[in-house]
Amino acid sequence: MSDTIYDVIIIGGSYAGLSAALQLGRARRKVLVIDEGLRRNRFASHSHGFLTQDGVDPAVIAAEARAQVMKYSTVDWVSGRADSAQRNEEATSGATIFDVMVGTVRYRSRRLILALGVRDVLPEIKGLKERWGRSVFHCPYCHGYELNQGRIGVIAGSELSMHQALMLPDWGPTTLLLNRAFEPDADQLAALEARCVVIDRSPVEAIRGHADVQLADGRSLSFSGLFALAPFEVSTSIPEQLGLDMEQGPLGSTIKTDAVKETSMPGVFVCGDAARPMASVALAVGDGNLAGVSAHRSLMFGTIQHG
Repeated sequence: MSDTIYDVIIIGGSYAGLSAALQLGRARRKVLVIDEGLRRNRFASHSHGFLTQDGVDPAVIAAEARAQVMKYSTVDWVSGRADSAQRNEEATSGATIFDVMVGTVRYRSRRLILALGVRDVLPEIKGLKERWGRSVFHCPYCHGYELNQGRIGVIAGSELSMHQALMLPDWGPTTLLLNRAFEPDADQLAALEARCVVIDRSPVEAIRGHADVQLADGRSLSFSGLFALAPFEVSTSIPEQLGLDMEQGPLGSTIKTDAVKETSMPGVFVCGDAARPMASVALAVGDGNLAGVSAHRSLMFGTIQHG
């Protein structure tokens, strides 16, 4: 057990968590970041859409961010997985204390920021997992430009794949691979035709080469890149342990927060992908900034009691 009671523990040391830690470090608050090193975009070789860092390896962005944050002497770092978190009251003062377990070691804090991230649940297609973030993507804004207006394939996972199929012609000629996920109705067919989207109904058996799709009827289609909608799930059971309110979206659940990133439990804040269905490095950094400032304000002025 650590005897130190931190002002804030941040679970998750990727872009959102580091951004929160930066604000709190600059406020000279005692902060602990706990991180297990599983960034969501660790499979991608380049990050796009984040000013001053466009085209940079996301691992480089994360490493530089950590180095800058750790220059603040009040910020500590633990590499490991936070297994549990619990809200307690100090016996003498009655003040709220959060206990976080990393293996057999307990860490304590007055406020808690969850920058947990999410885990993508990838389609069970042979060869897809190995190409995720390299030639199979989920975000046109992150990866579409680099396909240089080449042929794009959309592997349908549900009717929600219509959205990707209708967007992607702005980045290149698009084929919607229905893969038995759904059958477009008359209105959807008209919308796809208006966007010049080609429809292929043969099931996808495997992905080979760079982005070559092997179909069940024996054909092989070559693309510059592929897109697939992947459902996601919060990467830990800690929100459940704390009893936090969740919000169900079309692809997965996120942790419900108010306008300043505080959850249904006073003193617990959330930032990054676990708190929003739309994900990017830029949004994560902004989210973390707000969560860090909000946690600091709550230390100074108290928490909001949610009814």
